[in-house]
Amino acid sequence: MNIYDQLQSVEDRYEELGELLSDPEVVTDTKRFMQLSKEEASIRDTVSTYKKYKEVLQAILDAEEMIRESDGDADIEEMAKEELKEAKASKEEYEEKLKILLLPKDPNDDKNIILEIRGAAGGDEAALFAGDLLDMYQKFAESQGWRFEVMEASYNGVGGIKEVVAMVSGQSVYSKLKYESGAHRVQRVPVTESQGRVHTSTATVLVMPEIEDVEYEIDPKDLRVDIYHASGAGGQNVNKVATAVRMVHIPTNIKVEMQEERTQQKNRDKAMKIIRARVADHFAQIAQDEQDAERKSTVGTGDRSERIRTYNFPQNRVTDHRIGLTLQKLDTILSGKLDEVVDALIMYDQTQKLESLNN
Repeated sequence: MNIYDQLQSVEDRYEELGELLSDPEVVTDTKRFMQLSKEEASIRDTVSTYKKYKEVLQAILDAEEMIRESDGDADIEEMAKEELKEAKASKEEYEEKLKILLLPKDPNDDKNIILEIRGAAGGDEAALFAGDLLDMYQKFAESQGWRFEVMEASYNGVGGIKEVVAMVSGQSVYSKLKYESGAHRVQRVPVTESQGRVHTSTATVLVMPEIEDVEYEIDPKDLRVDIYHASGAGGQNVNKVATAVRMVHIPTNIKVEMQEERTQQKNRDKAMKIIRARVADHFAQIAQDEQDAERKSTVGTGDRSERIRTYNFPQNRVTDHRIGLTLQKLDTILSGKLDEVVDALIMYDQTQKLESLNN
C-alpha cells in the first residue's frame, strides 16, 4: 500500500468512526465508546492534514490550468505562476508532515506517567539536585496544564530528595517526557563547599507509563502485602490505625511502600499503581535489551544508567548528550521551560525513524 492509499484508508476509517460514535448502541456501551473515541482522536490530525494536502493538490491543478488558458495575458499568467509556486511549497511541507503522522505510534504516548527521581552519586548535593529536577518537572507540568501529584517522597537532612515518586496526569504526558529517563549530571559549587570548587553530582530519572489493570494483570499470588503503622507527621491517626502498605512483587522482588494517605485503601491503590508500572517496565526493559539494534536508533530507550544530560551552572549551560544539543539557558530550563529540549528530542526521534523506514 503506497502512502496515498494509506492516507485514504485512514480518512475512510475516520468517517466510519464518526458514524459509529453517533450510533445509540455504541453510545450506551461506555467501554466501546471510549475505545472508538480514543481511536478517532488519534487519527484526527492525520485526517485534517490529509484534507489540506488534497486542497493543495487541487490548487496546483487549478493554477496549471489557469496558465494554460491565460491566452497570453501576462498578469493572469504571472498570478497563476505565483499561486503554483506557493502551492508546490505547501505540498512539500504537507508531505513531510504526513510522513511523520504515519509513523508507527508508541501505544503509550497518550498515557499518564509515574515519575521517579533519586539522588545518586554526590551525597547531599545529589539529593539537592534531585529536588531541583522535581521542581523543574512540576513547573513544566503546570505550563502544560497537567496534574502533578507527589505520591511518595523521602528527604535527607539538608532538604534534598533521596527519592520521590510522582504521578503526572494529562494529555500526552508520556509522549513528551519519555525521553527523560537516565542519569542527569550537575556541575556546580555546592552550598557546603567553602573553597568555591565545582563538584559533579548525579540524579537519576525514570519515566514509566501508567499501566491500567486491564492492560497488565498481576497475579495476586505473586504479591505480598504487609499493613503497618505509618510513621512521621499525620496527626493522631498515625499511631492508632495501621494504614501504611508495603507491597512486594515476589518474582521480581520489586517493592513499594506507601503511607502518604490517611486510609489503608488509598495507600493500597497508590501502591498498586506504582508496582504495576514498575513490574511492566521491568519486563519491557528486558524485552528491549534483546533488541539492541532498535534501541540504538532511538533516543528514549537506552541504558537507564546512561548519562543523558549535563547541567553546568558556571556556564549556565545544558547539554543533551544523545542529540548533541547545547543551550546556554540553564536557568530558563530549570524554571520549567523545557519545550525547546523536548521538541528537539521528539524531532530527532522522528527523523531517526523516518530514516530507518526509508532504508
